[in-house]
Amino acid sequence: MPPKNKLRKLTTNSDEDAKEVGSSPKPSLKRKASSSAEASEGPSPDQYCRWLMKSEPESRFEKGIDVKFGIEDLKALPDQTSCWDGVRNYQARNFMRQMKEDQLVFFYHSNCKEPGIAGIMKIVKEAYVDHTQFDKKDVHYDASSKPDNPKWSMVDVQYQRMLKRFLPLAELKEYHQRHKTKGGPMKDVMLFTRARLSVQPLTSEQFDFVLSLEDQEPL
Repeated sequence: MPPKNKLRKLTTNSDEDAKEVGSSPKPSLKRKASSSAEASEGPSPDQYCRWLMKSEPESRFEKGIDVKFGIEDLKALPDQTSCWDGVRNYQARNFMRQMKEDQLVFFYHSNCKEPGIAGIMKIVKEAYVDHTQFDKKDVHYDASSKPDNPKWSMVDVQYQRMLKRFLPLAELKEYHQRHKTKGGPMKDVMLFTRARLSVQPLTSEQFDFVLSLEDQEPL
């Protein structure tokens, strides 16, 4: 984990992280993918410039460590900033490596009673080596990763604001179904086409549409 002034964050186990070939224990924070994903499916910078990142707002213990990290936890940290460590999915990692400073990110609460988008954060430090992969006491330790050739990266994020209203997964899914039928930005959003991935890219159109929902009445 980073300096003690930063909390541990985790993404949900529903993220496919644990199944990556050649990697080890699952992340508390983020994801792992299938072995073939490492070199594929990277978004082009001109296509994706917004993001969605999942983390668990409710307590869940791995090896005696609570991996809970909700948006309120981020908000409570010094400078409202934290590293986003523990991603053990190759595709999710590759997405993080494409993130640029000041890009906006939806903070998505996952693996909880009511999953959905709670707020917005931004990237304040671009991808660098995730130190937790080398810490044997950390739930994200990866014995196959070496300091001279590290596998995993992380970014730093900073809290921006809560959404005017929480956007539950069920409502977002309804828009996805509508847009699949009639067309629209939610048609191909990865939240439903790659549902288990903990770090997901969004186009500006997708991000802006989702953000517009905070000013509308719930479905």
